[in-house]
Amino acid sequence: MSTAIATTNQGGQIANPPAEASFGQLVSMGSSLLKTGFLPAHIKSGEAFAAIVLMGREMGMSTMAACRKLQCIKGTVTERADSQLARFKSDGGRARFEHLDETKAVLWVRHPNGDEHTETFTMADAERAGLGSNDNYRRHPKAMLRSRAITAALKSVGWEGAVGLYDPDEIVDVEPVRPEPRPTPEVRPKFEADTPQPVEESDPLARARLAVSK
Repeated sequence: MSTAIATTNQGGQIANPPAEASFGQLVSMGSSLLKTGFLPAHIKSGEAFAAIVLMGREMGMSTMAACRKLQCIKGTVTERADSQLARFKSDGGRARFEHLDETKAVLWVRHPNGDEHTETFTMADAERAGLGSNDNYRRHPKAMLRSRAITAALKSVGWEGAVGLYDPDEIVDVEPVRPEPRPTPEVRPKFEADTPQPVEESDPLARARLAVSK
């Protein structure tokens, strides 16, 4: 078994680590690459690098391609919609946009097994999903509708390469609705009732009359 962490090609560039590289070796490689500033900003540790490389191997990606295309957001592996579509076509699938503008995206796809599906995603759909106020939808509506149509179409046609994967914007857009905390009712301490005093002790005039009578 090779113990090399990485090899270089004839041009002196870093090549892929050996397929049998252990997690620890990948962590070491990632820690070294972080110092170069060459890794994407979302990879912040050698461990994150190793996890992404291992996930990319399962998807048939080279080391640096996995770093460029994959990231983990809130515990979910994400891959850009255009990358998913490229893998789908490399796998033998076909896709064609029948309509694409700033209000609607219509994508036709054919699975490698022959199944076909047409996916439509509109700004009205985005509004119903609570995404209309998102900055990306206001600034880049065409690109956002395109991405949504791609990821939905690949899942709807049943392509295995899209199972469990989301576009990063799909994770960022959908924030959990947190109920507003209810105000805590103010609990006032209960005071014991004052012990009643005899009339002559509580009333100075009554005490004076009592003294005269005695």
